[in-house]
Amino acid sequence: MSSADLPNTPPDAVKRSRYTHRQFQLLRQGSTATPLRAIAHIDLDAFYAQCEMVRLGTPRDTPLAVRQWDSLIAVNYAARPFGINRMVNTAEARKLCPNIVLQHVATFREGEGGRWAYREDSFRNIKTDKVSLDPYRAESRKILQTMKDELQRWTADDLGDSEIQSLTKGLSAGLEKASIDEVFIDLSPLIYCVLLRRYPELRALSQEEKKDAELPCPPTTALQWGEDCLFDLDPQESEENDPDWDDIVILVASEITRSVRKAVWEKLQYTCSAGIARNKMLAKLGSACNKPDKQTVVRNRAVQNFLNGYKFTQIRMLGGKLGDQITSFFETEKVSDLLNVPLDQLRAKLDDHTATWLYGIIRGEDRSEVNPRTQIKSMLSAKSFRPSINSVEQADKWLHIFAADIYGRLVEDGVLENRRRPRVITLHHRVVQTRSRQIPIPGSNAIDENLLYELAQNLLRQVVADGQAWPCSNLSLSVSNFEDGVGKNKAIESFLVRGDQAKSLSHASSRPRDADTIFGEQPPAEKKRKTDESNIKRFFNQPQATDSIAPSNESPQLLIDEPSMPNGLVNAEAPQDDFEMPQFLCPRCSKLIPEFDKEEHDDWHFAKDLEIQDRAEARNAHQQSGNANARTPTNTSTNRGRGRGRGKSEKGQMRLAFQ
Repeated sequence: MSSADLPNTPPDAVKRSRYTHRQFQLLRQGSTATPLRAIAHIDLDAFYAQCEMVRLGTPRDTPLAVRQWDSLIAVNYAARPFGINRMVNTAEARKLCPNIVLQHVATFREGEGGRWAYREDSFRNIKTDKVSLDPYRAESRKILQTMKDELQRWTADDLGDSEIQSLTKGLSAGLEKASIDEVFIDLSPLIYCVLLRRYPELRALSQEEKKDAELPCPPTTALQWGEDCLFDLDPQESEENDPDWDDIVILVASEITRSVRKAVWEKLQYTCSAGIARNKMLAKLGSACNKPDKQTVVRNRAVQNFLNGYKFTQIRMLGGKLGDQITSFFETEKVSDLLNVPLDQLRAKLDDHTATWLYGIIRGEDRSEVNPRTQIKSMLSAKSFRPSINSVEQADKWLHIFAADIYGRLVEDGVLENRRRPRVITLHHRVVQTRSRQIPIPGSNAIDENLLYELAQNLLRQVVADGQAWPCSNLSLSVSNFEDGVGKNKAIESFLVRGDQAKSLSHASSRPRDADTIFGEQPPAEKKRKTDESNIKRFFNQPQATDSIAPSNESPQLLIDEPSMPNGLVNAEAPQDDFEMPQFLCPRCSKLIPEFDKEEHDDWHFAKDLEIQDRAEARNAHQQSGNANARTPTNTSTNRGRGRGRGKSEKGQMRLAFQ
């Protein structure tokens, strides 16, 4: 019985919680506004290494690393005491640990169709093989489903009676797949269900005008944290203080998270680490604190003590140029030092929005939501060639592999059930610069591997017909502009209704979808005009391929549908896990590049330099010919990144004069 239930207790003598009925109800909605919120971040331990250990049946104490060519992309925990990490190559790893198992990732192979396989000689065949992540994606799907099943079990267990069932109908935890080996879970709605069952006094919600009244205090019994790694409280706090509802919420969150991790281990033999806190930022930091196979709890009263041990450059969004700028302004990288800077001083150096955000984030404030409906916006399969390829026959073999790779992912995404399908296919082709040609995917055709391959061949023939197709150093295929199959079918309803309802349905179905963007590039005005043409004209006209050049600030080997690395970079063929990928900071574009992609990134800069040089020479020749309308940018600071090095207009385009 809580203190609120004691008979004949004067109202003024009843100890109340710091939290209100309104904040408790916001927990039900998973609102970011309530301090009672609970988020878990679950991260698979050395995921790619674990995948190979499970597949091969390797004992947990056997050192193992996953290799891609001569680089290591994942190292299990048994190998790390030998000094092996992803900064060493395979030869060095064998010297440090002669008994280490070096398993190469699965690959596609040129000339062997579109099927991946594990091959003993893959590491010798970088010219003919392409890395496949399909085995890891398949394991990731199984793990994700196991997590969902365990969360569903908690929901079922906590709907014990009709009263709770009516109060919690439709509630479930929100799960966001952050990458192939990590998820965020908003446990708030599920915890709401658990609390109603365990603490019946919370069921009687106060009247509307009393929602801002404080909750009764929870029982004062000591909280049992099990094997959790509990972070120390802030210095002004004491473990002797009675727990409040935020402590109870985090305790329940730790129970649920522990059961999810246990289910993954018992069913699939994967270990994972977790962080539990009131928001995504804190949970993410917490999951990396005690690896492997442990979970770290950051209570509300421990937030500042937890963050004070970090450099603010370790916090997401503060590891790049912004972090460097703040470090320069205030001559510190420590969160504890930056806490002493008033908000007005932050605003004097930064814009108001950034200053306000920074002021809150170093104090543990983060309102970002867990988004369970994140969907892939595009898929890309790519290969860089050394030496370059020089024939249509070679390119066709790789297009076959790309089509099979993308189709396999489309099947996972629901293309066979007509849940989602892409509307555009794009070929990216690099000689000196990267050019992109794209065409619509016929809506009347069922998408399969052969259709993607035929469309890719069509685009390649157009590139060859344009000339200067060889030698090709990079080739890739992507699909984009996904549409919801169910949403598309709804357009039929417009034939069955009249008036405003029909107009609204027609407008929704004919509205242009997301802009055709590749690598963040906005489509030319000509493409937008085509989108706005009448349906009849589009029906009778054959779709024409459009041509574009990849923007100068992006590298063509980026894999769009894979998890982002710091600063938004994604590596095409080297996955991430919990051990930091060896990277270098490019001094020219200030991007973090995986160490084994440094050579290719340098080549890309070299190619861009040649491109800019060629265009500059073309402009100079054009000026010398007496063309009075030609203009050369004089202010490099204002023109950097906009319009620089555009060169001659393509066929069908005209140059606009910007003032």
